[in-house]
Order: sequence, then structure tokens, then C-alpha cells
Amino acid sequence: MKLGLGLYRHMLTPENFRFARQAGATHIVAHWVNYFAGTVRLPGTDGRTNWGVSDNRGKLWTYEELRDLKNAINEHGLELAAIENLDPSHWYDILLDGPSKRDQLEDLKTIIRRLGKAGIPVLGYNFSIAGVWGHVQGHFARGEAESVGFLGKEGPDETPIPSGQLWNMTYDAAAPPGTIGTVTSEQMWKRLADFLTEVVPVAEEAGVRLAAHPDDPPMPTLRGTARMVYQPQLFQRLLDIYPSHYNALEFCQGTVAEMSDGDVYEAIDKYSKQGNIAYVHCRNVKGKVPRYHEVFIDEGDVDIVRALRIYETNGFDGVIIPDHTPQMTCAATWHAGMAYALGYLRGVLQSFQSPV
Repeated sequence: MKLGLGLYRHMLTPENFRFARQAGATHIVAHWVNYFAGTVRLPGTDGRTNWGVSDNRGKLWTYEELRDLKNAINEHGLELAAIENLDPSHWYDILLDGPSKRDQLEDLKTIIRRLGKAGIPVLGYNFSIAGVWGHVQGHFARGEAESVGFLGKEGPDETPIPSGQLWNMTYDAAAPPGTIGTVTSEQMWKRLADFLTEVVPVAEEAGVRLAAHPDDPPMPTLRGTARMVYQPQLFQRLLDIYPSHYNALEFCQGTVAEMSDGDVYEAIDKYSKQGNIAYVHCRNVKGKVPRYHEVFIDEGDVDIVRALRIYETNGFDGVIIPDHTPQMTCAATWHAGMAYALGYLRGVLQSFQSPV
């Protein structure tokens, strides 16, 4: 296994590349879109949650941008393991089954081909309309460290999603008043099947694995829209739509641990044995939906050593990143929390290589 660090777009800097190397990481996962940059925003007084405006607004990532990012990371002794997340403006009508769906599918094929040309092996995505929503900040972790939690009915009201928004971002500021309405599970699975059937063959040709993230929070519905992978067994339904090495999982271990059914260790064992995990998000939590909170990597409900040993036993050789971590009380809250998590993971991984 390889140790990586996830960096949001505004954090893709030489200073943070050096930090990653200093903390023992060898790989970077680049979160190209900043719609969950570690800061949780609660709904405003009008009941809308909007984390910003789609920052590409239809502009496709160029080969040159991707190449230059990869080269900048390589210059610091790191490898670019994956690009994570698609800008809402690139695929809102794929998710909403709207009139621009066909054109946007062709755009995603172009992006995938450019990733392949640049030598970037994985594209992580989350096939969701509501996205990551409903979390609140609090002193949930050891020593009153600040992290995030999901409080169910005690959290933010599940207001309908306004027209022109997706993943808590505005992709169309001129959208007419109103909401997107209700979206059923059957509709979402049909849209996902359309997506995978179109793009997986292109991913195979380009040598780029598509890696699906489960729904976070893993609720069956959120803000009137159905969720898809909110239980561990639903990963298999996604994989079975288009069986291929290039139809894979962005296995978010923390989200799986939050799911109401199943067992996180059994899920790790099943999908790592199948070879279907492209890379792993590794964090720890206490509780399950509808109420849980994130904690330090060594204090939650998941035995991280046991979990990592399953990956190791099953021959998983991909990248593991600490996707979130509580913020530590110091001048560099995020860096300190990530350094702690990276150090813990590095120590466990090194122990597997030591003679007993």
C-alpha cells in the first residue's frame, strides 16, 4: 500500500507538496473542485446551503493543465494518484437527466481521454445530487478538537434543492425560481447506468479507472433526492452495471463505517479481494447514521490496524489517504491534524513490513 495526501484545489502548492513528503506521503490525490474544502457551512437565513459558484462553468480541464499539475507534483518527489470530483458544470444534466446530458457525456469522455494522455490513472467521482450535506462543526474529538458530525433531525433542516444548484454549488445563477423536486432511487440508478455504459469503454481505452465514492452522509434520501450507495452491498450493484477493472471504487472507509447496515471489515475484505478498490479514504468515526461524528484516527469505532491488515492480506497495492481529520489546537490546525493521521497510518503500514 502507498500513503497519500488529499489536497483541495487551492492547496495544490509547492509548500503543501513539501509538507506531504515531510509527513511520509508518496502520492497526492488532487481534489480539483473546492465544494468540500474542509469547512462546513450551515444553511443561511433563507434556508439555502450554497458553498459557492461552480468554478469552471463549462470550461473543460485541458491536457496542459493536467500535465502541468502532474509535473509540479512529480518535481517534489510525489506521484499524482488521482483527480477527485467533477465540477457540477461539467455534468449537472447527467445527474439531473436534463437536455444537455448528451453533450456533457461527450465532455466527460474528453476529460477522461485527457487524463489518460497526461498519465493520471484514476478519476474519483460521486454520483449524487445532494452531495456532502448536513454536517455541523463541533468539538467532537479527543481533547475538544474540532471536527464534523451528522446529527440527523437535530441538524440542519432538509430544505429542497433550489433550481440551478447541485452538490451545494450554483452552476446556473440565472435558473428560474423553484426547486429540482423529488428524485427517486429508480431514476438515479437508471442515470448511473446511462453514465457508466457511456464512459467506462472510454476509460478502458484511456487507461483511467473511474472510482465511485459512496454517499456521505449514507442516508437513503437527502433533501428530497435518493441516495445510491448508502449500504455496503450497494457497491456491488454499481460494479455489476458495467463489470470492468475501470469501473471501480473510491472506498471511503469512514462513510462505510457510518452506514446503518453491514460490517466495515467485511466490506473491506469483499471489495479488496475482488480488486475493485482504486484508492481508499481512511478516517475514523463514532456512531452511525442518523447520528455520528468524526474523531482522530486512533479513537473511533473502527480498529484501523485491523482494517489496514485486511487490505494488506488481500494484496491491495493502491493509495490510502486520510480524507478528513479533526483540527488540532495550534497555528496550523489542518496541517497538524493531517500530520498526526499520516504518521499513524505510516507507522501501521511500516509495521506490516517488519519481521515478527
